[in-house]
Amino acid sequence: MMFKRKLGILLAAVIAGLTLAGGATQAQDMKFFRIGTGGAGGTYFPIGGLIANAISNPPGSRPCDKGGSCGVPGLVAIAVSTNASVANVNAIDAGQLDAGLAGAQSVTQGYNGEGKFVGNKRQNIRVIANLYPEDMHLVLPKGAKLGSLKDLNGKRVGVAAAGSGTQVSVRMILKHYGIKADEQELGLAQSSQRLADGQLDAFFYAGGTPFAALIQLGATKGFELYQFSASERKAINGIIPYYVESMIPAGTYETITYDVPTVAVNGQLITSAGQPTDLIYEITKALWNKNTRKLLDKGHSKGKAIRQETALKGVLIPVHPGAEKFYKEVGLIK
Repeated sequence: MMFKRKLGILLAAVIAGLTLAGGATQAQDMKFFRIGTGGAGGTYFPIGGLIANAISNPPGSRPCDKGGSCGVPGLVAIAVSTNASVANVNAIDAGQLDAGLAGAQSVTQGYNGEGKFVGNKRQNIRVIANLYPEDMHLVLPKGAKLGSLKDLNGKRVGVAAAGSGTQVSVRMILKHYGIKADEQELGLAQSSQRLADGQLDAFFYAGGTPFAALIQLGATKGFELYQFSASERKAINGIIPYYVESMIPAGTYETITYDVPTVAVNGQLITSAGQPTDLIYEITKALWNKNTRKLLDKGHSKGKAIRQETALKGVLIPVHPGAEKFYKEVGLIK
């Protein structure tokens, strides 16, 4: 798998750096923690990087109270690029990743063996925290308009990468409306490039705003965002209850000067039931440390939406015992 190769390179670089610095003994004391994210052009990857930074505290780091890391002592967390939600649920359940980001739909359906996971319950997964809402984007070429979603019939449409929760949702939406499109399985960066080159008529992607790939697209070719009608938002909520009404405000992307009614699903940080209770407790505690608050607020615009008070919002599967212990201490679980 791609993330395994990237992980190997990252681990080798970290260990080599410590060894060169005379830290071979320290390297032996480290625990690596792999966090599955998504494609580099989306939101999971930078958010996963911020979380990895927040919970890491390699041997030799300055103490938290002296301006250093406030993460878990000895932990080196690494954000690994993957195909996002479905892939992360599968990899965590199989023990190939230690944690990951995934949409609430994929998390709940995976645990219950529904949707893409029919006949394959992923009951080894557990929640650490609910993070932020992921808005559905339907991206169109500059100047293009759709009268309704049904106008996608016969078009070349990007349905997101295989293994992503977005693709599962998009195909449910297309099926509901009887849309027969030329579906193309593409990541966000590929979709943006093909739209710019005239090889796509539209593409879907769900995630925390703003997408780096769309900022770049806006600065070059430009684009439009489809405004979902009230009836479409209601219908989508009916077929995919995890998706609720949302809004991408004007100015979220510099070239989009109008509000964009849409739907959104919450992104969650998950891990496996087999992870030690003490470790996940310390990771959860580090995630909600006041220093992490500063990191999230400054690191990404969607980081501001990651709040301790909504850490359990929309969580429909068991919380990991380590995280549960922390939430009981702060009064979020009675």
